Amino acid sequence: MDPKTLANTLVERARYRRRLMVAVAGPPGSGKSTLAAELAEALARCGETAAVVPMDGFHFDDAVLKAKGLSERKGAPETFDFAGLHTLLQRLRACEPEVAIPLFDRSMELSRAAAAIVEAHTRIVLVEGNYLLLDEAPWNTLSGLFDVSVFLDVPRAELERRLLARWHAHGRSSEAARHWVETNDLPNADRVLSHRLTADIVL
Repeated sequence: MDPKTLANTLVERARYRRRLMVAVAGPPGSGKSTLAAELAEALARCGETAAVVPMDGFHFDDAVLKAKGLSERKGAPETFDFAGLHTLLQRLRACEPEVAIPLFDRSMELSRAAAAIVEAHTRIVLVEGNYLLLDEAPWNTLSGLFDVSVFLDVPRAELERRLLARWHAHGRSSEAARHWVETNDLPNADRVLSHRLTADIVL
């Protein structure tokens, strides 16, 4: 299903709703951010208002991870502010006016608070992140906040290729990139792939 077809599906699902909450989930490197951005553009061409809300904005800061002894597990479920994400999703679902959202700046490896605004009139909210469909507490309580869920099911070998390319692009040596992918990113991917709730749409 291409972004245009998926956008048409979401437009139909949004009919008669004040707002449609959409989860775009999948392992690291599966293309969630790219799909969400393409979907937002396709929805705009359909005449719909859409906003992208990345889960990555709720990364704990490196200083917090260090204090918690989680520096080597950055990106794992326990390295996110779940409660903050849960509260934000509730506010978005309630269509509160001008909900500020945090965004993760990968160039600086930190989150920027209140970096974007979701207006009350925004009809479709695309929330993208690794663990939105994770079948582990407390993450499995998020499913009730979404009207539609999309899961990107990408072969593990392709995930590895993309993740290595990502870290090379961010300046890591081949050795450092491979070490991080093998000890952190791929274990996180395996966790997503093996413990997930059923999605409405699998791509």
